[in-house]
Amino acid sequence: QVQLVESGGGLVQAGESLRLSCTDSRRTSTNNAMGWFRRPPGKEREFLAAISWNGGSKTYADSAKGRFTISRDNAKNTLYLQMNNLKPEDTAVYYCATYRRPYYNADTGPTYWGQGTQVTVSS
Repeated sequence: QVQLVESGGGLVQAGESLRLSCTDSRRTSTNNAMGWFRRPPGKEREFLAAISWNGGSKTYADSAKGRFTISRDNAKNTLYLQMNNLKPEDTAVYYCATYRRPYYNADTGPTYWGQGTQVTVSS
């Protein structure tokens, strides 16, 4: 069973940066694509970014392009999301997820999810 644990969330001011981490404690995601999602208050969960098993392929939602960067370190079993120039509308619970395939495919949803980490951006 995959166990994903997010960390790095918090309260920041607009314009600041945060780096989220997601650790797979069971070391089962190394050969699988992984992704980041978020759920803003009162809204549906939305896709932000995904990365292939080896980090060679990355996909971003329009809302993440230019400010967010996804990366992974398989030696540490950790997925990252670097978020720069944060805006109040980035306030959400951020989730990492892993797919049961090596490359991201928009038609196939994640298999496992973390519990989420809260990011709050004040204006």
